Amino acid sequence: MAPPGLPGPGAGAFSNADEIAAQLQARAARALPAAISVVRHYAMLLETQIKANASGRPGPNAPTGDYRRSWTNEVHVTGEAVTGIVGTAKPQGRRLEYGYVGPDSLGRVYAQPPYAHVGPAVELVGPLFRAALGRVADGHSV
Repeated sequence: MAPPGLPGPGAGAFSNADEIAAQLQARAARALPAAISVVRHYAMLLETQIKANASGRPGPNAPTGDYRRSWTNEVHVTGEAVTGIVGTAKPQGRRLEYGYVGPDSLGRVYAQPPYAHVGPAVELVGPLFRAALGRVADGHSV
């Protein structure tokens, strides 16, 4: 005899698997556009913060604004993957961020200190980005 409240041995089995599958599909359909929106937003925020940090000390001086303007962001969607890229094509980017001590390819010797502007921007924007993606993963609207 089955315990009270549980079906007996002759009872049929019922499943709501189709309903659960439909709910998961609907959630997945909402998650990708939300993730794209979050990645776009935080890529722009990161670019903006890097540019702000590259506008004088403690970051690099930007007398012409050329270096600051060189920062861009791109968002790529491949299948169900979303990638945000923030960067610059300017050759001085790494040297400004990390500093440089030693001769260059032309024999000029440098003792340039680092003027971190990317790392501090990532430290500021990164936790906000992760929290926003967590909300998307939890099924909350953005």
